[in-house]
Amino acid sequence: MDHKSFQETIRDHPRPLVVDFWAGWCAPCRAIEPALKRVEKQFEAQVDLLRIDADQAPDLLASLRILGIPTLVAYRNGREIARQVGYQSEADIQSLFQSALSGQASRPISLSPVDRTVRLVAGIGLIGIGLTTSASWLWFLAGALVCFSAVYDRCPIWRAITTRLRSKPEA
Repeated sequence: MDHKSFQETIRDHPRPLVVDFWAGWCAPCRAIEPALKRVEKQFEAQVDLLRIDADQAPDLLASLRILGIPTLVAYRNGREIARQVGYQSEADIQSLFQSALSGQASRPISLSPVDRTVRLVAGIGLIGIGLTTSASWLWFLAGALVCFSAVYDRCPIWRAITTRLRSKPEA
């Protein structure tokens, strides 16, 4: 499927649509498939599921800026509502289908405590490398970014900026 036919498909589709970008060799894609089928059945006749093999449409993935699979994208009236990348729980998939149905973006999925801890430890490690090497500012910056990725969703300044950017009217 090329970009033009994809745009026509999502624009002309009579119901909300969730598009699953997957590949047969992708283990997380195979892992979410049973939950995806259960949720598809739960939302039958309300939200449709379109599955696109990433290996058959690499140009489409590039044009949609899909950098990893599995990627699930919810569309309503031809407009992207929400996007989830990577393995998702059944509850997260249900939330995406509900977003497509309501036309409202779902709340961002928060990081688990383990993910936060791993990111913080990795970031602190990179900062430590930065303090002991000659290219210290690069390592220090990388460590700071990794640490921020562990807490960005709890940062009030980040929330204020992103909320303002999302509410900015499109030209």
